[in-house]
Amino acid sequence: MSLVRTGIERVVHDPALLGGGRIGLVTNPTGVLPDLTPGVTALLSAGVPVTALLSPEHGVRGAAQDGYGEEAGTDPATGLPVLDTYGAAGEALDELVAASGADTLVFDIADIGTRFYTYVWTMYDLMASAARLGVRFAVLDRPNPLGGTVAEGPLLDPAFASFVGRAAIPLRHGLTAGELARHVNRSIGADLLVVEAEGWRRDMPYAATGLPWVMPSANMPTPDTALVYPGTGLFEGTNLSEGRGTTRPFELVGAPYLDERFAAGLNALDLPGVRFRDAWFTPAFRKHAGQAVRGVQLHVHDAEAFRPVLTGVSMLHLARSLHPEEFGWRRGDAVPEEEAGQGGDGAAPERRTARPYFADLLWGSDTLRRTLDAGQDPRGLCPAPAHPEVWTGGEPLLYG
Repeated sequence: MSLVRTGIERVVHDPALLGGGRIGLVTNPTGVLPDLTPGVTALLSAGVPVTALLSPEHGVRGAAQDGYGEEAGTDPATGLPVLDTYGAAGEALDELVAASGADTLVFDIADIGTRFYTYVWTMYDLMASAARLGVRFAVLDRPNPLGGTVAEGPLLDPAFASFVGRAAIPLRHGLTAGELARHVNRSIGADLLVVEAEGWRRDMPYAATGLPWVMPSANMPTPDTALVYPGTGLFEGTNLSEGRGTTRPFELVGAPYLDERFAAGLNALDLPGVRFRDAWFTPAFRKHAGQAVRGVQLHVHDAEAFRPVLTGVSMLHLARSLHPEEFGWRRGDAVPEEEAGQGGDGAAPERRTARPYFADLLWGSDTLRRTLDAGQDPRGLCPAPAHPEVWTGGEPLLYG
């Protein structure tokens, strides 16, 4: 039995929480009840008039890889139209929202607490569209799997805003989707409702919630993946494999040019809460597909002490220092062929940026890349971890 009642569970038991009217449901496979009943099925059974499903990156069914949406069509289980929002912006997105026929857009997707994970920016864009069209917006809240007591990393520089970061929030933000919606709504002005997750505390590990873990995307298989992602996700901006195409994405990092010094050097740093194992792996797809590469596997032994952003930055610094000739940054104009036209540079297809380095979009500025290229230690770019109320300016949060 779960100790936390998610927003969707509360609404299924009391549909009046949504205030009536037709519902356009923004969801994916994470939008389930604790017994794994799909949220849309439960809402329809409760008499809630759902008119359409709106899909984010990876699609309503979660079958698409990163940088891909899902074709519009009809949901075979419910007969509802599926509207693909990934890559839509401005007037095109407004047209999709209008086509949903909804009086209220309802967001029920599990976030993983990292700025460059795109679901909250789908939420952001749809909130803005709802505000323009006079449509209400509701968030059915869920726990942040990284907890809510720690924020890490710099705030995004608005000059580097993209679909992997629209607003000035830290890399590991420490908020739930509902809290983040309230924060960004100060500039959007949507008619916003957040149905809180009852029973969640900021210091509660995800395992203590009693909620099932449903993969939010194809390369986010476990809570362990989500824990390291704020740091090792930065390797997506380099020519090192971040473990896509393996069974341990983001826990494995490697490249053909790395050697035994990488693991040894990382362990010598004595980073909090983590050890590194020298590892070989062969990605089945994406960077270095079909090629044996050497690197490390992260083994987090103290999740509370572990600092993913500091860890990721330290890993980048050592890889760059050991192999300055081979280490490289991915350029937005040099996207691998299989990713071309599909948002493979981390931005939705219609939101491509002229900035050449994807690492800058992930970090939220060019300071990390420039510091590393200058041969300087970048750990000074990582502010000391702090409670999320610090970066939010003391605004009231929903959970204690």
